[in-house]
Amino acid sequence: MNESPETNEEACRPCWQNCGVEADAEILAIDTMEDALTPVDEHTTRIRELITRFESCYHEADKEAESIIEAIGAGRCPEQPHTRPPGRQRELENSRAILSQWCEDPGGRRPNPDVGAFPADELLSSIGQATPLKIWQVRRIVDKVDSALDPGQPYHNMALDVGGYGEPASQPAGEYYRDDATFLERTRETFIHDTVEGRPARISLALAIDLLMPCHWDFAGGLVIILKAIGGDLHPKQPFACCSRNMNLSPLCPRLKAISNTLRLFWKGQEQSEDIDCKILAALGTATPARRWLAASLDKTIRLQLQSTSDCWLKFC
Repeated sequence: MNESPETNEEACRPCWQNCGVEADAEILAIDTMEDALTPVDEHTTRIRELITRFESCYHEADKEAESIIEAIGAGRCPEQPHTRPPGRQRELENSRAILSQWCEDPGGRRPNPDVGAFPADELLSSIGQATPLKIWQVRRIVDKVDSALDPGQPYHNMALDVGGYGEPASQPAGEYYRDDATFLERTRETFIHDTVEGRPARISLALAIDLLMPCHWDFAGGLVIILKAIGGDLHPKQPFACCSRNMNLSPLCPRLKAISNTLRLFWKGQEQSEDIDCKILAALGTATPARRWLAASLDKTIRLQLQSTSDCWLKFC
């Protein structure tokens, strides 16, 4: 379902920052629902903050949405885990171990662990014969994974000149690598040629590494594409997915759409012919003004993220 809502020149409220759009008529109507609740209690505010942090490209976005829905029904936030799921933690640790060891000794014995469905040998074979440039590029991947495993180790962007939500970056992209200017430019000028929603596209190797998000649904697949590009294969069989790029390929899309449909039935009270999850509907409880506002916010957020236009990715390289 594609919607073309009437837009409003007024910027969205900060709580919509993970949607990256201007306010449309539906957002304005949802904001009016919020205004009618004034003052909003602390528990409701905290649940709305969870929605603001929600990302459909997260590898457990369906579970995250269900957790928010349980919070809406209960009227309070659940305990937030401070550790990532064990499977993803293992993928990140294995990635760092495999690639760090290769950087230190490219011709040495290869480690045993795998990353997702990809054995270490397959990952490293993708890179090919080691060169100073390849080692430098692989080290940037290690830096990216390090920043996820240790928040005290910041990653420095090579091409992405904005922050996590589109805010200005703290320093110009690439500034940190002034002493490696030649390697940086070679990485920026290397392009992966693939498709975005079936249309021919390209993305620079530097930007692809910047956007290799450890929490993304296709982290392992993206890592393989990047390593193959470093090895010279710039035409992957599968499109590169990152953030909202090729979001339609996520296996979580059907589930997220069903969640969104159910939320819309709850807050709008309209019959839906699309998939509805009765357990979610029951978890939401009685439709109070606060619950309707929160359900509307999560529904709209999911729809905007799943329906985000791919046009920017055809130019943003």
